[in-house]
Amino acid sequence: EVQLVESGGDLVQPGGSLRLSCAASGFTFSSYYMNWVRQAPGKGLEWVSAINSGGGITSYADSAKGRFTISRDDAKNTLTLQINSLKPEDTAVYYCVAMDGSSDTWEYWGQGTQVTVSS
Repeated sequence: EVQLVESGGDLVQPGGSLRLSCAASGFTFSSYYMNWVRQAPGKGLEWVSAINSGGGITSYADSAKGRFTISRDDAKNTLTLQINSLKPEDTAVYYCVAMDGSSDTWEYWGQGTQVTVSS
């Protein structure tokens, strides 16, 4: 049974910070590229960040650069996303996604965690 369980979403004020976590099980976590994808209310899916299977290469959407940091701990099967300087436009459901690097298929998805940025 494959599971990706996100946590850490909350209601925060603009300028605040959050750390999102994704606990993975049921597959070889260390072998997968991992991604964060979000969906704002009334909007489509937006890719946010990715980290390769070795953890040495990271990438970010323009909206996330300089504020978001993706990391992974393969010993704990955990993916994290540190978000600083939160903006109202960051409000979205954030999903943890495991990608098959051979086919670029977003193979496994979590249920998501809600981030709301409002004063």
